[in-house]
Amino acid sequence: MSETERKVPASSWWGLALLTLVYTLNFLDRTLIYILFPYLKKELHLSDLQLSLLGATAFVIFYTLLGVPFGRLADRVSRKGLIAGGLFVWSLFSGLTAFADSFTTIFLCRVMVGVGEATLGPAALSLLSDYFPPRSRATVSAIYSAGIPLGGGLAFFLGGMLGQELGWRWAFGLLGFPGVLVALLVLALKEPARGTTEGKIVAIATATAKAEIGFLEGVKRLYATPVLLWHHAGYALFALAGNSLSIWGPLFFVRVHGLDIKTIGIFAGILSVAGGIPGTILGGFAADRFRRRGPGGRMLFCAFGALLCIPLWGLLLFSTSIPVLIAVNTLLLAAALLWLGPAAADVHEVAGPELRGLGVGLYFFTAMMAGYGIGPPIVGKLNDLLGVATDPSGMRLALLVSPAACALAAFCLFMGSRAMTKRARALGIT
Repeated sequence: MSETERKVPASSWWGLALLTLVYTLNFLDRTLIYILFPYLKKELHLSDLQLSLLGATAFVIFYTLLGVPFGRLADRVSRKGLIAGGLFVWSLFSGLTAFADSFTTIFLCRVMVGVGEATLGPAALSLLSDYFPPRSRATVSAIYSAGIPLGGGLAFFLGGMLGQELGWRWAFGLLGFPGVLVALLVLALKEPARGTTEGKIVAIATATAKAEIGFLEGVKRLYATPVLLWHHAGYALFALAGNSLSIWGPLFFVRVHGLDIKTIGIFAGILSVAGGIPGTILGGFAADRFRRRGPGGRMLFCAFGALLCIPLWGLLLFSTSIPVLIAVNTLLLAAALLWLGPAAADVHEVAGPELRGLGVGLYFFTAMMAGYGIGPPIVGKLNDLLGVATDPSGMRLALLVSPAACALAAFCLFMGSRAMTKRARALGIT
């Protein structure tokens, strides 16, 4: 039976639904702290740079360091076991943040959240590639990635409400601990054999690979061409811009537009779902259509998306009309997340079954290091230097980092599209 005719079993759809729920919890726990920044800043007397260290750097330290080895581990061990263990760890420490009483203890809790969450991406995307055929990978990855705006929206909506009504500690406790129970459902997932849906697809990086590939040899194969270098650079810059919106958006609206946390949480939650979920899913669907035009189609589509974000950022930062800000924020969320499915799908196509986990781990390393480890501290430091505590309008200038990153992302993804098309044709892959 051809790959086009093969029917996707019900167990694959259940796996996609459960993994999307896990990714939703992943981003809920990761994002929750952002809407609670004002309470943490007031109670613990923190600077904006310290807030960025808690919101981004503490999380990203081990998330990025462990993402690559966990990615390689996902190529070798039970992926559902790896995911369940990580879910247990990050949910536990997200809940334990409720009992923290200093910058240091919150920092350590955030580090452990990063350790747990580092297990998810490579293992989950590897499972999904064995649940579904190559023709729909960007769409499936996008549905899974819809957990990002859904989890972020829930974090803003519920976190803002719980934070204002009960306090920030209750928000962490009530929203963090439930993930421990979901880990039991993950253990019951089906674990398919690796590469079962590949059919006649040949991976760009492993077209001649037959035997077990070691770590260094795997890295060498993945980066033997500039395809993934351009890919990683483009999506790292895209992530830097998008995460700046998530991390600094609530404080931007508090300081510059005078809104309260509960109101921001309600609007941010609704807009994340209204803009982020359609943008993520439709982005994957559209990218799969662009892929039919050539091997570099997905990256070319995302280059257009990055260009679209630039004027939207300008309107968001400098408009004073609340209705305009709401409309622009919705569109920007959609455009800023459309790349999630296509990015993962291209890594799978380049790496193939033998190096899929490693490839995703390396991709996550670069995207998350830029999105969490580099971008937010830069904006936080600029906030402090521009004196936004006394002149909030300075945040407009600090956040200009984001549209600049989008412009560079568009260039890198355009070059990556050309490189992928050229390499694929050289190997006879269409």
